[in-house]
Amino acid sequence: MIKLAYKSLTNRWQSAVLAALAITMSVALILTVEKVRREARNSFTQTVSGTDLIIGARSGSVQLLLYSVFRIGNATNNISMESVDDIRDRAAVDWLIPLSLGDSHAGFRVLGTNEDYFSHYRFGSDQQIQLSSGYLFNDLFDAVIGSQVAKKLGYKLGDEIVAAHGTGRVALVKHERQPFVVSGILKPTGTPVDSTIHVSLQGIEAMHIDWRNGANVKGAGTDAETLRSMELKPTAVTAVLVGLKSRAQVFREQRAINTYREEPLLAILPGVALQELWNLMSVAEMALMIISICVVVAGLVNLMSVLLAGLNERRREMAILRSTGARPAHVFQLLCIESTLLTFIGIVAGLLFHYLLISLGSVFLQERFGLSLNLSLPNLRDISILLAIALAGLIAGTLPALQAYRTSLSDGLSQRH
Repeated sequence: MIKLAYKSLTNRWQSAVLAALAITMSVALILTVEKVRREARNSFTQTVSGTDLIIGARSGSVQLLLYSVFRIGNATNNISMESVDDIRDRAAVDWLIPLSLGDSHAGFRVLGTNEDYFSHYRFGSDQQIQLSSGYLFNDLFDAVIGSQVAKKLGYKLGDEIVAAHGTGRVALVKHERQPFVVSGILKPTGTPVDSTIHVSLQGIEAMHIDWRNGANVKGAGTDAETLRSMELKPTAVTAVLVGLKSRAQVFREQRAINTYREEPLLAILPGVALQELWNLMSVAEMALMIISICVVVAGLVNLMSVLLAGLNERRREMAILRSTGARPAHVFQLLCIESTLLTFIGIVAGLLFHYLLISLGSVFLQERFGLSLNLSLPNLRDISILLAIALAGLIAGTLPALQAYRTSLSDGLSQRH
């Protein structure tokens, strides 16, 4: 019967190809959407690891997570260095990384920090940031850039970077008098670190030494050598990343910082804030999945319509089958096998097309969104999706098969004119 179904499909290859193509596109779409959704979650989850608390001005936990880790959005306020020093001196604190944000260059965020950032910041499975070339902050105006910054802007060691106020791609107010020099380029991490320009906290202060209320003081122009001889100490930072000596103390330290009396602060657990973020994104995820399911249903309906439309043209074929000894059950089986074959071909082709899309789109997603997509074998969820589509394809073929079954019973060898 399988051989007979195959020959029947090859005899009507045009309509069979269209039906299989609809299944192919459906499978490729739903698998690609699922892959992007899964990798986006993994990418966000692996952006920061080993950090017990993120501390910033009191706002929302998701907002604090977005601007401190993912460089999305802006802080409502800064944290005074007195508060940062108090937090650093707490007995439970093992290390602390200050972060100063607010400037950019060609659309890339400029992050002020210190060398503890490169020593203690972790991503993925406890991986440390590493230099691809160059060195860290040896001079006041040294800048260490991420791999995507170097790639997209074509920067190399020794090139100058002029930071600008704000975070937009179009810079209206630039710090042209205090340019930074690329001293190091980081290895790719697949995180927002790749799209960040890192400078020292003292460099941030030097850049703003002649600025008041977001504007350059007229006539002021402190030269670089004078700035290097000055004792530049930041008065405030945007946020801090904190590692504790024992994670058993995390809730106690979080409560102590949230009730800090000197200024309103917010301490969040990165994992909990990420879960809140995904809860907010669940509506968009569900919408994408519903669209994918609708496309799959459309492909199955197209398969059903192709089989139904071909029944009228195949009445003589059915009659010949009956004359050679085929029973109505055999006709029913034949139609079910045809729909299963078309679905199987569509699933295999859709899987191959999915891998092609991932191969071609991974470079674009990595460069544009920092999202890394790797080719991998289907996981249990993917296999369950494919099995569900295969079952749905078999069910879709039962309606035409039932109609053929009933028609063959009533028609036998007769033909209607």
